[in-house]
Amino acid sequence: MTVRDLEGWTIAFDLDGTLVDSAPDLIATLNRMLAPRGHPPVPLSSARHLVGHGARALLRHGFAEAGAVWDEAAEPELFDHFIDDYVAHIADDSRPFEGVVETLDGLSARGALLCVATNKRTDLAEALIGAVGLTRHFVVVAGPDRVSARKPDGAHVREAVLLAGGDPARAVMVGDATTDTGSARAAGVPCVVASFGYNDASLEALGGDIVIDCFADLIAAVGTLQRAAAPAAI
Repeated sequence: MTVRDLEGWTIAFDLDGTLVDSAPDLIATLNRMLAPRGHPPVPLSSARHLVGHGARALLRHGFAEAGAVWDEAAEPELFDHFIDDYVAHIADDSRPFEGVVETLDGLSARGALLCVATNKRTDLAEALIGAVGLTRHFVVVAGPDRVSARKPDGAHVREAVLLAGGDPARAVMVGDATTDTGSARAAGVPCVVASFGYNDASLEALGGDIVIDCFADLIAAVGTLQRAAAPAAI
């Protein structure tokens, strides 16, 4: 019998670069926006760090990476074209990272509530999560449109946990970028950093509490953080 030692705890996950390797489809859509405008494609190998800050940021920084500029005021329709194209190809090549399903099942079996706190718009996040077969794992998916402020503001993590029915004093954030560690730090929530994700800074600079190199290490990391927080949480 599995011990439900995580009852009362909530685990909030970033989506892109933490749960799902979604960069191939996001960068492919970006390149389909660049090509008809005469700009060179952005290589996936050098553009993974662009993912995770929202679609507008991806467009702005992606165009800059290609040596171009997206003038949103002059070409506002590009954003809608990007979204339409991305939705049509949202899971062509996107897949959960190895060990995600088994780990989420393990955390749930031990009593944890699971939610998603992502800078991806909620409808797009839910579409991606559904397309890769992860919907059943999460009580709530909270994009920036479901909360009062987006990551790295601490309100994003706090409100995602509350929407899931959890307590921010008994929560852990799992992410891969400065938006995740910054939001967790601002919310007073410990953060596990996925080294295999789209890290936009060195692991030292990200400033997480624990670094994991594969998803299978997450349950042990959560247990360590739970034990460390236990005196303050009682």
